[in-house]
Amino acid sequence: MIKQNDPLANYLHLKPRIDGAVTRVLSSGHYILGQETEAFEREFAEYLGGGYCVGVANGTEALFLALKACGVGPGNEVITVSHTAVATVASIQMCGATPVMVDIDAKTYTIDCGQVSRALTSRTKAIVPVHLYGQPADMEPLITLAERHGVYLIEDCAQAHGATYQGRKAGTFGHAAAFSFYPTKNMGCLGDGGAVVTRDRILYDRLLGLRQYGWDENRISITQGFNSRLDELQAAILRVKLKYLDKSNERRARLAQAYNGLLDGLPLDLPREVLGVTHVYHQYVIGCQEEPIRDELLSFLYENQVQCAIHYPVPVHLQRGYARTPPVSLPVTEQTARRIVSLPMYPELKMEQVEEVSNRIYDFFHRSAR
Repeated sequence: MIKQNDPLANYLHLKPRIDGAVTRVLSSGHYILGQETEAFEREFAEYLGGGYCVGVANGTEALFLALKACGVGPGNEVITVSHTAVATVASIQMCGATPVMVDIDAKTYTIDCGQVSRALTSRTKAIVPVHLYGQPADMEPLITLAERHGVYLIEDCAQAHGATYQGRKAGTFGHAAAFSFYPTKNMGCLGDGGAVVTRDRILYDRLLGLRQYGWDENRISITQGFNSRLDELQAAILRVKLKYLDKSNERRARLAQAYNGLLDGLPLDLPREVLGVTHVYHQYVIGCQEEPIRDELLSFLYENQVQCAIHYPVPVHLQRGYARTPPVSLPVTEQTARRIVSLPMYPELKMEQVEEVSNRIYDFFHRSAR
């Protein structure tokens, strides 16, 4: 079976270095918020081009704490998308705020800036664009909107480690940005982990308190806080992974280019790279013309030992736990969810496996044509 993602392969590829980092931590006797976490925070901030980084327990809490640091709470609205992992919307509701979900661009699958403009109200406190599948959202108009209306701009970078927009790294455009280090991410640890990055010293100081009970340097809670800490083991593993992130992303891009060439001419929507953007292909997502075709293709590929996925099969606004009253209609999001397929994509995927997947897709469409 050709896997859709394979974190084990990534571990095995870096096994001696990761094992060495783990042994270093185990031998240190310090396992929470120590030198490894401090070093990772510094190195990741430098990788992104400066500013501050705060390591936290996971990507959901990274976005939650970023929102809290910006003062988002009950009575506020936060504009984001429904075509995303549930974590994006869950983090907003964790703050007690109301998520306002808008539609996406049909070509890039990222937030439709025109929809954001129409959704802004006096209650809007923040905008959360999601850099989906490894491609940054169109940030320039969002920056303009945020500045004009005096709202916070917080980037969801869970799928965009190392991606760029107009020459700058994703995560450096908003007031803050949230990263996830879940094992399947472009830079994943071997457990849960996350980080918030910001260039604002005031937000940075708030985040340091929020992640650990609101403590000051004497462990006195000067404000209310939480328990959301990146542990030393994961930080040490991430320090190893960070050194290989750009090379890993380059490999993903080569695999995507191979898919593009092999699938060209089939009745599929292939990923579109926007001018001025570096796509890092967290996922390689194709679009079928109709839902029945998509479902038949998924079954055919599985029967032929190719594992695929759908990111995401049910938009958040249609899931019972997060549905709005009255219901919201997001036609592009809903149509997209019925058509998309995520093909196998990870750095250790072999080029011959890409050819095998593409050949099976070719067989499916030519069999269907007969």
